[in-house]
Amino acid sequence: MTTRRHLVALAAAVASGALGSAAWAQDVIKIGEINSYKAQPAFLEPYRKGMELAVDEINQAGGLNGKKVELVIRDDNANPGDAVRVAEELVSRERVDVLAGSFLSHVGLALTDFAKQKKFFFLAGEPLTDKIVWDNGNRYTFRLRPSTYMQVAMLAPEAAALKKKRWALVYPNYEYGQSAVATFKKLMKQAQPDVEFVTEQATPLGKVDAGSVVQALADAKPDAIFNVLFGADLSRFVREGNTRGLFQGREVVSLLTGEPEYMDPLKDEAPNGWIVTGYPWYGIQTAEHRAFEAAYRAKFKDYPRLGSVVGYSTIKSLGEGIRKAGSTDTEKLIAAFRGLSVSTPFGPITYRAEDHQSTMGGYVGRTKNDGGKGVMVDYRYLDGARYLPPAAEAKKLRPAE
Repeated sequence: MTTRRHLVALAAAVASGALGSAAWAQDVIKIGEINSYKAQPAFLEPYRKGMELAVDEINQAGGLNGKKVELVIRDDNANPGDAVRVAEELVSRERVDVLAGSFLSHVGLALTDFAKQKKFFFLAGEPLTDKIVWDNGNRYTFRLRPSTYMQVAMLAPEAAALKKKRWALVYPNYEYGQSAVATFKKLMKQAQPDVEFVTEQATPLGKVDAGSVVQALADAKPDAIFNVLFGADLSRFVREGNTRGLFQGREVVSLLTGEPEYMDPLKDEAPNGWIVTGYPWYGIQTAEHRAFEAAYRAKFKDYPRLGSVVGYSTIKSLGEGIRKAGSTDTEKLIAAFRGLSVSTPFGPITYRAEDHQSTMGGYVGRTKNDGGKGVMVDYRYLDGARYLPPAAEAKKLRPAE
């Protein structure tokens, strides 16, 4: 009898613990976040901090629909296969409510397909490939950052205004770089029919042979250069180009280079006069950005990078979507995100119903080496809505649901 009572008591305790765990789970909204933290720390360490700030703000305000928000973060090793594996783990074992993240475009595409196959909500915060919302778009995937097409479309008028005929192209040889160059060629041909592309240097991601690339570009004798390299590849390219005089007397139009993640490491090698997209955090005086910067500095004792804005806005977007849906049910979230308006450090954005792309814009300006530190000058913010195809056209670019 004593043994039996012990067994009954043990069973009751186990049941109570299980119920307590379930009750706790019901009080938490889990966001499963997947990213290339080890491979791309310059962008993703600030990104993670931006997410943490947004989660703190949401939880301090009472959470979402009465529930606290919790981040469950995994590294994808910059590998599509690993990304899908950890996504499966997050959904099946960790029981996350939504998925978010990814940085590299080919990894983002793998997660986009995973979301479609599993019928699970996914917000792609950073990967820029247009295929995420167009060619490979699906009802389960939305994207925050302005796409490759949008950012190139912001730069193309500036490039065409230079009236340079012979252009050289240099880019990382994977989805993001390939699509950026394809869009640049298309838009430049439309704006300047006599334009020539005299050489293309497609380099392995993270493994640029800067000396050979710079020599090949110089040998082609271009009037101007369109660059899509970023991170460590950009640093090597700039260093070698400065040493060999590649940029002297040549205009350079460069995607992402004005982001502090990539500008700051250049230090006194930062180029002068390049036309770039970027993030001049030090000069943005809007109320939304001042509030964000102040909160970020208070928490981390550091200035924000573009990754900080993207991470923060990713979580804020999920928060607004979940609040509007009143649920983390996938279909309710999809309905909530279509046409969803979100306040971000760059001002209000909207997720378009037709292609699931947000209207977040970006800053375009020129680089300046200011006493050994690279900054952006003569910059302006361009509304992303102006650089997207009309809604009806965008809808045609997507597979039928």
